[in-house]
Amino acid sequence: MAAKIKKRKRDIEKNYTAKQLAMKLRRLADCIEKGSRFQIQIAGERIAVPPDAIINIEHERSASMEEVEFQIKWKR
Repeated sequence: MAAKIKKRKRDIEKNYTAKQLAMKLRRLADCIEKGSRFQIQIAGERIAVPPDAIINIEHERSASMEEVEFQIKWKR
């Protein structure tokens, strides 16, 4: 039996151009519609998002800023 690889905690924000983000979102949307796994590489690490991941949208507002986050969560 193969040993499990322990992954370190990570909290990264990665900026993309509008064109790069649009391409990634199109691939994500295609995978969601097909019910298939979505793979993405972020800051050198390849991530595989399972088709049963929970997807939500968050909106935050403060006095000086607004933020919309698209979140995808799953259990390891």
